[in-house]
Amino acid sequence: MRAGQIIDGRYQILRTLGEGGMATVYLAEDRYLKRQVAIKFLRLDLRDDEVASRRFYREAQALTELSNPHVVEIYDVGEVSGTQYLVMEYVKGSNLKEYIRQNAPLAYTKVQAIMLQILAAVMEAHRHGIVHRDLKPQNILLDENERVKITDFGIAMAVADETLTRTNTVLGSVHYISPEQARGSLITKQSDIYSLGIIMYELLTGEVPYQGETAVSIALQHFQKQMPYVRERDASIPQALENVILKATAKDVKDRYKDIEEMRADLQTALSVTRLKESRWYPQDDENDATKVLTNVNDEIKKINQSQKASQFSRRKQGQLKKLKVVFAIVVLGLVLGAILIFYPRQVQVPRLQGQTLSKAQSELLQANLKSQVKYRYDDKVAKNKVIKATPKEAKRGQTIVLYVSKGQKARAFGDYLDQDYDMVAKKLQKQGVKVKYKFVYASEYSPGLIMDQTLSPEKKVIPKQTKVTFTVSAGTESTLLKDLTGKTQAQAQAYAKKHGLNLEVAKRASVQKAGKVTAQNPGAATWLQAGSTLRVVVSNGKGSDPEELVDQTTFSFPITINYVENGTGTNEIKIYLEDANHSYKNVYQQFRINKNTTMSITFTLDAGKTGKYKVVRDDRVIAENQKVHQ
Repeated sequence: MRAGQIIDGRYQILRTLGEGGMATVYLAEDRYLKRQVAIKFLRLDLRDDEVASRRFYREAQALTELSNPHVVEIYDVGEVSGTQYLVMEYVKGSNLKEYIRQNAPLAYTKVQAIMLQILAAVMEAHRHGIVHRDLKPQNILLDENERVKITDFGIAMAVADETLTRTNTVLGSVHYISPEQARGSLITKQSDIYSLGIIMYELLTGEVPYQGETAVSIALQHFQKQMPYVRERDASIPQALENVILKATAKDVKDRYKDIEEMRADLQTALSVTRLKESRWYPQDDENDATKVLTNVNDEIKKINQSQKASQFSRRKQGQLKKLKVVFAIVVLGLVLGAILIFYPRQVQVPRLQGQTLSKAQSELLQANLKSQVKYRYDDKVAKNKVIKATPKEAKRGQTIVLYVSKGQKARAFGDYLDQDYDMVAKKLQKQGVKVKYKFVYASEYSPGLIMDQTLSPEKKVIPKQTKVTFTVSAGTESTLLKDLTGKTQAQAQAYAKKHGLNLEVAKRASVQKAGKVTAQNPGAATWLQAGSTLRVVVSNGKGSDPEELVDQTTFSFPITINYVENGTGTNEIKIYLEDANHSYKNVYQQFRINKNTTMSITFTLDAGKTGKYKVVRDDRVIAENQKVHQ
């Protein structure tokens, strides 16, 4: 790929970020979302390699399953000109190898902080049944805030083969592989734990524990030599911190931490003052068969060395023999390791079967020379007759793989949801797969939004994804859109109030209007008023005998808009306070709840030369106020 090249009309290549044994990674610009991304392309020479393609696909699947702030996020997958690619989160910073090179030795608290982030990411992978198999500082990224991001999940499959035979692009892995990886044995979660122990050693010392000129010599040290003690490099390192490394890198799998959670719990307290006097950790006394074989090889080499020293050859012959001894030793070690790799029972990678039908999964296992055993179980997420998981992840040829197949959702009692909030119930049931409907009914005895009735009885056994239910939901007290009552008689106003369940308050004032006629109302026309609320009207007394009784008043409607606050912490409970000729500012004029932006009118009755005022309160906070309302 060249700088400026556009992939699939969307990703513009900016520059190369790095190259590995299987892929090349580029920095690119996502022209749709206006962000920088990292694009990993399978190497051109491997695009027709079926094994490499499967591993590339497996990495995409693994990253898709994982959701953790310390795992690089995958955005997209695709193929261009026959070459597969992954579009991933771009982490601006450096990898842990470069960080160690620039900052080692690190403070113990820094080592602890970095390792805990790495453990969080690996723990997430292990929970999903994913073993990384190639953990090393080069695959651990640190952003500008020193937050850890792990990448390259699922790439390393037969790690021992690749690490020892490929070019220097992969050779670095040999420093971090576990003894069982070097032997070609079955790789487990404890293999990742071993690699994490090596990484922690490097964080504390700035170097890897085992070094050599060849991959073979380094691999042999992993299951032959005692793990070096970091406290011999720096006696001030807490013993508890060294013990974490020693237990993680135990030669025998059973001596290591049983899982990441146990390692993390140990590391979290490693710098505690309560562990200052801790003794050095030692594994149980139990010899490893592979170590025996290699120890015998060393004994043979020692015997050869002794016999060669006893020989009475000339100086020239002795020089030649020294060269022969070195060659012979390397050949013998190479043959031993080769024999282990060749004759150790061949491991087979179990195909990815999750979500497949039983027949397809069994067919794929047969093609991989594996047998199958089926176990059925209920599962809320996986559809009926689809594979939930397969165990183990790796096996010997001819071994039986257990397929856990979904029986679908288990029937369960539907439940009693009366008097519960409809929105919360609907969200919960829809998450389970239930199809939910509702109908609103006015009911003064129920608060708005509460469930009054359900079409399914609480005891009825149902399978959520095959279930439909309708809830009857309270719409609260019925509301009336008020008509304009001015000019109506008092009797007509009373009849109107009775019909709509309103309480009528009548105030009589001298007016130029005919006696008995309504001259003003509150709330005004075109306002929604709930049943049970009070409707106030002013009725004319006529001119009367005393001219002073005549009061010059004006009644008018004043429009206001109340904005709905979405995703707020309150309930959008609205209270309106009003002051005019008929109302006191101390009393609530109207109270209601809104679920959208609401425009309404407030009716003011003002004496000549006077002004009114109002305020709108949402969830006990004033959101609008006008102290000088006039027509």
